[in-house]
Amino acid sequence: MADDAATSGGEPDVVYLRPLQSHTQVERIAMVVGLVTGVLLAGLVGWLGFTAYEAHNLEAQRNLFVQSARDAAEDLLTVDYRHADADAQRILDSATGKFHDSFARRKQSYVDNAQRMRSKLVATATDAGLESRNGDQGKVLVAVTVRSSDPAQAQQEPHFWRLRVTVKKMGDVAKVSDVVFVS
Repeated sequence: MADDAATSGGEPDVVYLRPLQSHTQVERIAMVVGLVTGVLLAGLVGWLGFTAYEAHNLEAQRNLFVQSARDAAEDLLTVDYRHADADAQRILDSATGKFHDSFARRKQSYVDNAQRMRSKLVATATDAGLESRNGDQGKVLVAVTVRSSDPAQAQQEPHFWRLRVTVKKMGDVAKVSDVVFVS
């Protein structure tokens, strides 16, 4: 047997195993996987942040529409004959579009009627909710209780009204562009 080793070159057969991938290839793959994961996470965080930002803006717009409609309904139905001119001007200041133009034409008859009737009405918005929204415009349903006092009569029963108030965002405020009494 010693002769076999001598005839074959004297060294036993040795098999060397080579790694399937070198260390640099493994590091490159890990770096690519890490970068892809980082980009995906950054995209997810960005999308979630944008979604939260949009939700916050929509909620702020909803609140603006509802509060503006509540205020407008109260202003429209609150009248004191002693300062009906100021009441009418307050309504005009919170109005826009066709509603503004229409009320501006009727303003003097509004004031004259309030003074002639010696009206004193106090309106309170009891409930309001956004019915629909389309861009910078919203329709709000408002429930209003109106209490009147007539100097010639004793305490009168309150009246209950429902209004659909259309408001339009103009800068940082919303103004009334239409009012419809709902039965």
